[in-house]
Amino acid sequence: MAQAIISEDLTIEGDLVAKDSAVIVNGRVKGNIAAKAIEISATGQVTGSLSAETVTISGEISGRVTCTDLALSATARVQADLTAESLTSSKGARVSGRVEITGR
Repeated sequence: MAQAIISEDLTIEGDLVAKDSAVIVNGRVKGNIAAKAIEISATGQVTGSLSAETVTISGEISGRVTCTDLALSATARVQADLTAESLTSSKGARVSGRVEITGR
């Protein structure tokens, strides 16, 4: 799968769409991201909505997350409404918002 990597020193303002690719956020995004897979690294920050099959969060998200599989690492800081079929969370992850796990 192709990857689009947003480096630590990069800030993007606007929406990103990568239907068949993965987006890895090491920097900042102010906007919505739609992709096959999304990873927010420990240095990554997103203000907006995430929509993907797989979302992995180690950094910060403020907004909304909609996905099939959601994974939160110990360094995740989430202020968002979460909707996923499955959720995996490591001890230390922080979540503030509505959480809906459908289990389908």
